[in-house]
Amino acid sequence: MRTADFRVTLFFPLLLGCFALPPRAKEKENADPLQLYRSGRVREAIAVSQAKLREEPENLSIYEVLCWALIEDGKYAEAERCAEEALKIDRHSDRAIESLAEAKFSLGKNDEALLLFEEYIGLIPAAAAYRTRVPAAYYFMGEIYIRQARYHHANAALSTAVRIDQNRALWWTRLGYAREMLREYTGSLAAYDKALELDPSWVDAKNGRTRVSSQIR
Repeated sequence: MRTADFRVTLFFPLLLGCFALPPRAKEKENADPLQLYRSGRVREAIAVSQAKLREEPENLSIYEVLCWALIEDGKYAEAERCAEEALKIDRHSDRAIESLAEAKFSLGKNDEALLLFEEYIGLIPAAAAYRTRVPAAYYFMGEIYIRQARYHHANAALSTAVRIDQNRALWWTRLGYAREMLREYTGSLAAYDKALELDPSWVDAKNGRTRVSSQIR
């Protein structure tokens, strides 16, 4: 082999190596935001989603995952902006609507959140409710009604939440509280008992049960 040919043969692998991504960068480039989110790697999901959106600014699915991750990380104002951007792409994205509702709920924007939760529920077929965020939407609505001291509405919303998903000690506890505020002590006691059946250590349910039991006696 001539010297010039040898230099060219040696040069090209070195040149390609200069442009190759480091292993960690390559891994990040190929990472799936949804899988990161589902595995609990929330901040990585946020970083990867944001990077991918710079390349695909109209990718609704990535926006949706980013919203979920931001909410999970407690970045509610960012989640609100994220969901609003997603809705510019598709105004009827049920996932973006629900995320926007949760973000506004966490920011104390109760009336706006309530309307969005209602809109979200209206978009989901009743048969699919248990596989979606519908029960959570009813729970959040119940919490908003408690904030507003509208306890009849809270009772209705929370009763619907636990009818769809019966395994949430928190939801049963809040239902017990709403009924307690309505002086429906028998129903309240039943809700607190269900919460304690699911989680015997739940302090709010224990305290609520004690209060209600004293009223029944």
